[in-house]
Amino acid sequence: MLQNKVTEYLKRNGFEAFNPKAVLFDMDGVIYDSMYNHSECWHKAMKKCGLEMTREEAYLWEGMRGEEVIQNLARQQWHRELTNEQAHEIYLVKSAIFSSLEPAKKMEGITELFQQIHSDGLNIGVVTGSGQKSLLDRLEEDFCGLIRRDLVVTSYDVRQGKPNPEPYLCGLIKNGVKANEAIVVENAPLGVRAAVNAGIFTIAVNTGPLSNEELIKEGADLVFNSMTDLCEYWINFRQFFL
Repeated sequence: MLQNKVTEYLKRNGFEAFNPKAVLFDMDGVIYDSMYNHSECWHKAMKKCGLEMTREEAYLWEGMRGEEVIQNLARQQWHRELTNEQAHEIYLVKSAIFSSLEPAKKMEGITELFQQIHSDGLNIGVVTGSGQKSLLDRLEEDFCGLIRRDLVVTSYDVRQGKPNPEPYLCGLIKNGVKANEAIVVENAPLGVRAAVNAGIFTIAVNTGPLSNEELIKEGADLVFNSMTDLCEYWINFRQFFL
């Protein structure tokens, strides 16, 4: 199955070879089991600020920069544009609620997957739409020797968030690789779309309430139901770089 998916990927993007040298991970819902906290905070914060977002809708917006989410909601519901500064003020309300919650746990299987990738000699990068400092500060501490801060792309590094491909293009640059030399691991439709549009082989791990079809229709090359499933499958990728 993997060889067929890689062949389809190469043909679709016009590449001659697939030579992975880096794996780029989304953070929320992929590295940390944090999406429940985010969905609760988005729902409560938007209600407090006069906007509406259900807990389920938070998963559909996942991956987009927080300020962009708020600007989109204001456009839809208030029928007016917010400046970046106005959107940031509202985002601070969400951030404050998030910071008051118990820290999210690491996703089951993620450490073992990182260890395999590191042992195989590939870079581990992080590409997140988050600017949530409490989570970003944990990366190096929780994954000592596995994640380097200079290989992390956050909302502060880009002008346009997911689903625009800019975050993943930035991730390629930081890791010093081309699109056909990387793999993306995502869990959200907008993130999958961003990675696919950046020309990167994209794995979706469905850790939320959305259907697999939501991820497949955005172009995911492979879909797994848990990080542990992907961890067990990882050995199959070694044919392309060992």
